[in-house]
Formats: sequence, structure tokens, C-alpha cells
Amino acid sequence: MIDTHRTYTLTSEPLSLQQKVGQLFMPAVFINDTEEEVLKMEKMIKDHHIGSICFFHSRASAATNFEGKKKVVHNEKSYHRLLELIDRYQKAAQIPLIIAIDAEWGLAMRIENTPQFPYAITLGALNNNNELVYKVGEAIGNDCKQAGVQWNLAPVVDINNNPENPVIGYRSFGDDRNSVLSKAEAFLKGMAKSGTLNSIKHFPGHGDTATDSHLGLPIIDKSLEELLESELYPFKKLIEKGVDSVMVGHLLLPQIDADHPSTTSSKIISELLRKELGFNGVVISDALNMHAVSKKFAEKGALEAAAFSAGMDVLCFTENVAEGIAKIINDASEKQIQQSFERVWALKQKVFAPNASTKVSNSNNAKLNKEIAQNTITELYGNPLSAEEIRSSNFLNVSVNSGKKNQFAEQVATHSGIQAMDLDTALQSGHKNILLSIFPPAVKPKDHFGFDEKTLSAIQKLIKEKNTLIYLFGNPYVLDILKLAPNSNVTLIYQDFPEFQEAAFEHFLGKTKAKGKLPIQLKTFRV
Repeated sequence: MIDTHRTYTLTSEPLSLQQKVGQLFMPAVFINDTEEEVLKMEKMIKDHHIGSICFFHSRASAATNFEGKKKVVHNEKSYHRLLELIDRYQKAAQIPLIIAIDAEWGLAMRIENTPQFPYAITLGALNNNNELVYKVGEAIGNDCKQAGVQWNLAPVVDINNNPENPVIGYRSFGDDRNSVLSKAEAFLKGMAKSGTLNSIKHFPGHGDTATDSHLGLPIIDKSLEELLESELYPFKKLIEKGVDSVMVGHLLLPQIDADHPSTTSSKIISELLRKELGFNGVVISDALNMHAVSKKFAEKGALEAAAFSAGMDVLCFTENVAEGIAKIINDASEKQIQQSFERVWALKQKVFAPNASTKVSNSNNAKLNKEIAQNTITELYGNPLSAEEIRSSNFLNVSVNSGKKNQFAEQVATHSGIQAMDLDTALQSGHKNILLSIFPPAVKPKDHFGFDEKTLSAIQKLIKEKNTLIYLFGNPYVLDILKLAPNSNVTLIYQDFPEFQEAAFEHFLGKTKAKGKLPIQLKTFRV
């Protein structure tokens, strides 16, 4: 039995310069690593006095497999493996590690068979109901704590005001700065209740770009005044209220610093974030293996040293630990090393303090997801009378489920006796009234959200030729590729969880009203 609530004690002995610099490094660790790789990591943690580690699924996952050429292997036992590896890595560390993970919508973002909560864009659809966002933050924090994870690198506070954004999109609460701020604040308060550390990201704002920083360097060509009105607004307000850390994204802001991406820019980190916005906590980098910055530094350790020199405290997903430590010790002043070390040490004292609570509260995740589902359903009806006509007619029950379980269509079939059918059958039918449930293959916009050309064309043709009521179980940005007409009728459900499908069925029957509000502006469809 692995004890996830073991008490760790920070040393009271003075640390050497080498140990202090090691505390600033956060290499990536992987659930599906081989024993050989785990042994290497244990040795690295011990030899280099590593301060923190960040868990990812596998070396074939998106975190390292940017082009998607490696196959991700499903691991039914990944949660137990997480517990086992945390235990091993903590035992290898002379100074307790802070364990970090990206759990924006729960541990399920990285770990199979763990509770998944709605994406930020779904929470963005909640209309004046931030208590539910608070509960999500608290539940995710509790799940992290239960596993032995102290630092959730969340939430995303980017304002997603570019529909073409390939990497933020559904991870953002929306495109309205006040909504992003209020929901992020509620999420942070919930996490704080659990005792889990946070990190607002991706400073100074990754929303208004069509470039994926895993692959290239996004450019945000705005003045400081424009940034303060939009991108920087949630960061500024949340920093004033107090956050544990700020994650700096890989972005080029030519009007602030034309020569350096934000990761290695002292103008952005030391001057804008520290001095202008007054942030005194830990500044952590986005993953340093991402091609936006990693390909610009051929010498091992040079990127780590440049990021530290610019004002970074924690170097996340560093791939050159030994070289980075050596270069920082050689190049940086002891004063700067001490300042960064003290900020990181303060975080450790917060989670490893003798009086820190180890109590974990259990949440009813299914109940919470159902409540969110009932409060986020959003109607985008160009012709409400037409939608009502479909409900009361002998409609066709058309399912585009992309290999997923379409519980919604099954419930409609049980209730009405109208069995679910595919697109081709519906197109060949003389019926005009169609109930169309769509489950996109992917949540990211790459390659038309995973739709093949034949399926997408058939959906577009059905919408054009028939009187169609759409129930979309996925990313609302999908609507931009469906060639909708001004009189199209869409019910947004946002997630395909069983609880959301149940809520959608209740809505279709007229038992519940749509209470959600679209949190973004769509490119091609206005209501």
C-alpha cells in the first residue's frame, strides 16, 4: 500500500549553491516510462537536488510528440503508477519534491481512469453561477492532494479572442475579460480550499494567436496599453488578489521586446510582470522542450540560463539539467540565485509545513458534472419555431458519434421509438425534419476537429437540405466548420460525459430550460 499522505520535512540545514540552483529545476516525468528511465530520473533527482517534477502521460503524448507521429498507449493502471512513481521519486530526493501536473480539467488531463471535469470553455458558459466553478476547483484540488500532487499548473486565464487558436481554445473560459477573471478567481478559491498550489497561465496572454507554441513562436503585436486592456487584465487583477505562481508562455511581443520571446525576456518577466504588475511570487516557465524556444538554443543549458537570467524561478520541462545548473552557477549572481531560491522555498514551506492540512475531502463528481450540465446548455436558435416543430414531428434521429457512445440518441430512440441512423441513410430519406446529434472526433481544431472530409461534407449537406435541430456534444468552435445558415438551430452541450447527455435528453423533452451563455464569438455564425 502506497501512503500518499506521508509527512515530509524540509531541512533546516543551510543549502549549498548547487542545491539551491537544483531546487529551481522541474524536469518532466512520465507515467509510462520504462524502469531504465525511472532509474535515470531517480539518479538525477538525487545527484542534482531537483526541486520539483511535473508528470505527463507518456513520451508519445502531446507534451513531447508535437507532430503526433507516435501512438499513445492506453494504460488502465496509470493512476496506481502515478502513486508508485511519486513514492519512488520522493524517496530519491534528499529535499522533498513539489509534485506538479497539468490538471486543468482534473487528473484525467494526464491520467486515465481518474475524474474528469468540464473544460474551461464549458464552465465559461455558466451564467452567473461561479459557485459551480469554485466546486470544480476544489474537487480537482482534492483529487490532486489525494494522489500526492501539490501543484496544479492551472487555471488558464488566457482570453481566447482568436477562433483560429490551435492550442488554447477550449482551455479558456472565453473571450470576455470579466468572465475569464471571475471564473478564474472562483476556480482559484476552490483550489485554495483544498490546499493545492496554483499557477495562472500563459503570461502575458496566449489567446489572440493562430500559432501553436509547441511548433512555432506565436506573435502578439500589441502595445502595452492594448495588452493591459485585454490579455493582461486577468493576470493583473488576480496578481493583486494573490496567486502562488505565474506561468510564462512562449510568445513574441515585438512592441515590448522585439528581440526575445517572453520566456527569455527580462523586459517581460523582470520589468512587466515583476515591476509593472508587482508580482513577487514564483515565476515558472511553460515547457522548455516546446519548439517555440527550444530550437533557438543549440547549446545545452543555454535556454535554461537565458530564462533564469530574464527572471524565471522554475524551469519546467527542462531537458538539460546538468548543463543548465552548471551554466546558471557560472553566469548568474548569487543574489539572483538566492532570490529565486527563497521564492521556491516559500512554496515548499507552504505545502510541507508541519501544520499543513493532510485532510482530503471527497466530492460527488458525477453529481457536480450533472449540475454543471444542467446550467450550461446553450440554445443558438435562428428559428425557434422550426426547432419546436422537429421535437413534435416524426423526425429522423441521426447520430454522428465518431465511435463514442451516443447515449442521447439511444434515449431518444427508447422514448420515441425512432431508431438512430447514420448520415447517408438520412440524406437518402424524404424526411425533412432531422434531430442531429454530433460528437466531434477531437476537441482541438486540427484537421477539422478530426472529421474526415466525407463525414464533414455529409453533415454540411444535411444542414443545407433539411430542417435540422443540432445537439453538439463538444467544442462550440466546431460550428464554424459546419456551414450553418442564419436560421440554423443548435443546442450546445459542450461535453460528451454521460451526465451531459442525460441533461441534453431532458432538455430535448422540454423538462429543463437552456440556462447557458455562449462564452465566445464564433467566426461564421451569429444569433
